[in-house]
Amino acid sequence: MPDRTKRSIVHFASPFTLTGLEGIQPPGDYAVDDDEELMEGLSWLGYRRIATFIHLPAIGADSPTRQMVQIDHTELDAAQERDGLSA
Repeated sequence: MPDRTKRSIVHFASPFTLTGLEGIQPPGDYAVDDDEELMEGLSWLGYRRIATFIHLPAIGADSPTRQMVQIDHTELDAAQERDGLSA
């Protein structure tokens, strides 16, 4: 069980794909949750990311089906970087 969940919004200007997602996802804004756990034994408050999830479909998309898919945060970062280069 995570100690906290941080939500952020990522924007893609171009279609993208990530391992674990079915097919190519359309451009748009996507909610992303990072589950984190408290790191014990430190002299300061620190958290470690233990899982990253993307919410599908994009925010505002008209779809009756909603899902949350676990993804690799480094792959998401790389996809965002590629998208920034192509925009």
